[in-house]
Amino acid sequence: MIPVMPPIPTAELHLHIEGTLEPDLAFALAGRNGVELPFATREELRAAYSFGDLQDFLNLYYALMTVLRTEDDFADLTDAYLARAHAQGVRHAEIFFDPQAHTARGVEIDTVIRGIGRALDAAPRTYGITTRLIMCFLRDESAESALATFEAARPHLDRIAAVGLDSAEVGHPPSKFREVYALAREAGLKCVAHAGEEGPPAYVWEALDVLGVDRVDHGVRSLEDEALVARLVADRTPLTVCPLSNVRLRVVDRLQDHPLPAMLDAGLLVTVNSDDPAYFGGYVGDNYTAVRDALGLDEATLRTLARNSFQAAFLDEETRAGYLKEVEGWAR
Repeated sequence: MIPVMPPIPTAELHLHIEGTLEPDLAFALAGRNGVELPFATREELRAAYSFGDLQDFLNLYYALMTVLRTEDDFADLTDAYLARAHAQGVRHAEIFFDPQAHTARGVEIDTVIRGIGRALDAAPRTYGITTRLIMCFLRDESAESALATFEAARPHLDRIAAVGLDSAEVGHPPSKFREVYALAREAGLKCVAHAGEEGPPAYVWEALDVLGVDRVDHGVRSLEDEALVARLVADRTPLTVCPLSNVRLRVVDRLQDHPLPAMLDAGLLVTVNSDDPAYFGGYVGDNYTAVRDALGLDEATLRTLARNSFQAAFLDEETRAGYLKEVEGWAR
């Protein structure tokens, strides 16, 4: 029997809060808000979590989001994630949210941020987890919509640490959003962006050179471009890789084929994350265990991945040092 790995202390840097909506909570919120889901049972809903590609996933992802209506809903969703994250070793979480997906349904951005914020404010006391909030723009929406979203969020920029870019990648290059990223940088925010998941290495170049990102989310296709790898290594640009997500969305066919070892061998600053764990088969600790077993990673490599996560996080140096000390003290 494969031994159970105690959770390694880690930072989760690629996590969509809407993607933590488990079937039980989806049905509970549907009942609370009078929303009728197109699934008779939790089991029927869970069976729908089988995707041919990113767009298949997004269709279900946005359909289920209709149960999120009130500040309490967003607080409950976030607290449920933090409880699971705590059990799986997360000490620091940088959480994405998609305001356009909610404002398009008539849910005000203030409601979303206040609800998530309530849970984040309680996280250090309740779970021993520090947090940052990252506002993402939907890349399959217009650049004008992203700009309007940023302006609507201005009263809350003291709570938002960074901006990001997510949703359907192909056909929506990062350069489309250069203006809103310039505004974010002017406001003192960090910048991240999904690139090089389904999209080509050219999208990673654009995220770096046009958007000026501090981190690249996913980035697994960077290996296809030697010059890009050299750039990422030289600049120590972090990549927030999501192994179980990559398998579920057919970026790779099997976890055993995942490029994570090659990325580490190339000297890339790679981290392991869960992406949309309710949909993709596991939270961050599950991802660590899965790559350990499928790729034969030893304890030293797992420790490197955890160390990378804190090095890549938007933390002050004193807090980072404390978390790195926890990683060095970990043993399975």
